[in-house]
Amino acid sequence: MFSPLDKLLINPTRLIIMSVLTKVDNCDFNYLKKVTETTQGNLSIQLKKLKESHYISIEKSFENNYPKTSCSITKIGVKAFEDHFTNLKNYQDLKL
Repeated sequence: MFSPLDKLLINPTRLIIMSVLTKVDNCDFNYLKKVTETTQGNLSIQLKKLKESHYISIEKSFENNYPKTSCSITKIGVKAFEDHFTNLKNYQDLKL
């Protein structure tokens, strides 16, 4: 009857990450840490889960001799994000 919600996107931190990445071409780790209000370790874990599901891509580089991590959403991630909200809206529109 209803399509299930994406278990990966039910997590608030991962949902914020995906929301931010839908609005930009790419985003650096420090900005995501700031907007998610999470620790460096927790953010790393959440990014890893999103990357393993192919929802985001992660590029690591150096800028002024400091490591820089940049994330961007993939086509798979965009579709998963859109589907998640379509499914959520379908639950909301349920007539009892």
